[in-house]
Amino acid sequence: MTTTEVFLIAMLLIFSVPYLVWRLFKTDYWAPLVVVQITGGILLGPGVLGAAFPDYYAFVFSKDVITALNGIAWWAVMIFVWIAGIELDLKQAWKHRGETGITAGLALTVPLVFGALAAMGMLVLSPGWAGAKGETWQVVLGIGMACAVTALPILVLLMEKMDILRQPLGQRILRYASLDDIAIWGVLALILLDWERIGRQGAFLVGFGAATVGIRMLMKRIPQTDRWFVSLIWLAACGFAADWAGLHFMVGAFLSGAVLDAEWFDQRQMDQFRQHILLAVMPVFFLSTGLRTQWDVGGLMVFGAAAVLLIASVAGKLLGVRIAGRILKWEQGEASVIGWLLQTKALIMIIFANILLDKQVITNTTFTALLLMAVGSTMLTTPLVAPKLKKLQGLLAKNG
Repeated sequence: MTTTEVFLIAMLLIFSVPYLVWRLFKTDYWAPLVVVQITGGILLGPGVLGAAFPDYYAFVFSKDVITALNGIAWWAVMIFVWIAGIELDLKQAWKHRGETGITAGLALTVPLVFGALAAMGMLVLSPGWAGAKGETWQVVLGIGMACAVTALPILVLLMEKMDILRQPLGQRILRYASLDDIAIWGVLALILLDWERIGRQGAFLVGFGAATVGIRMLMKRIPQTDRWFVSLIWLAACGFAADWAGLHFMVGAFLSGAVLDAEWFDQRQMDQFRQHILLAVMPVFFLSTGLRTQWDVGGLMVFGAAAVLLIASVAGKLLGVRIAGRILKWEQGEASVIGWLLQTKALIMIIFANILLDKQVITNTTFTALLLMAVGSTMLTTPLVAPKLKKLQGLLAKNG
């Protein structure tokens, strides 16, 4: 077969297998399609399909096919992160800065500390969790932050399905998640700081600041239809510049969206664009993510590490939000609903872990444990939040 034909076989698997599982087994309540697609990527990776059928795996996922899939995956995830940056509502966060700062701060720092402690324990048991270029502090901080992440795009998706996204409670939770998103990318930039490239990174930040002024002036003056084309050009340029500086193209993708105002784009079109990207090209990213999973230190140890990280993540997030609720004198049950919704990890944590893997801060094995943790935490969200919302309908209209 030609490379094109084998590539299309891979695409057939990527789109058909997760969809059939999702539709036939009606998993939407506890595992939305995006979670099934991520899980499907793991099952189609070298740890499962590759181990069970090595010849078939090598035939379908050849070097040329993986190269083609990676190109699609890179652009897809850059667009998705760019959208997440645009959707940050810093004006609302500033308006409610006291309440937002306390809640977002505690919801981030407590699980970060819990995750960092878990990471230190993992490294004591086995040095195989650290990548070839990962200093101990980078590995510990990276795993800790992975436990603290809230996936803003998936949070939006889940709250849409629960019909709370546009209600006051949903907007509050978006404020908390948005502030944490900024911290996540800030910590990532710190982890990736390369003293050998500090000149390039400084030049990038200075150049990006100057270019931001120009792009904002331009976006205000051009028609809305042109803004989509210009902003995608801006996305590609920022991704290239950040990668050239040694920060990673995903940092540039997020920053390119964060400096644009959501009000410059039609909200309905942005929602549709996000959904179309999620439908048409993001499954390729999920598959390429699955292809990176490894079980080098043993399957049981990987699952054990994932379980420990999941406990650290869940307990830390719930405790942090509960402390915030005590300080802000929330109603009974309020902290639990918010804590579980902020538990959603999936996409952003996977992107975060992918970058750490690309930069060899962590190993494929560590990446696999983090991926399993992200899937587990996301699957817990809807089943635990939906019953609570039915009992606490009065919370929906509460602004803070």
